[in-house]
Amino acid sequence: MWIRQIHRWLSMAFTLAVIANIVAMTMQLQAVWIGFLALVPLIPLLATGLYLFALPYIGRRGNA
Repeated sequence: MWIRQIHRWLSMAFTLAVIANIVAMTMQLQAVWIGFLALVPLIPLLATGLYLFALPYIGRRGNA
């Protein structure tokens, strides 16, 4: 399913953004945009995660 694949790639992008944020904090850089960089993949990651979470419940409703 393509939603699962998108969710996996978004999780990898989110992980890289968090790592970049941690590296910037250890280097004591005051770049706020690096902190907001993690939000870019996080919002669609939330949407796809909620969809994947609700998918089994939606399937049960159709069978009943």
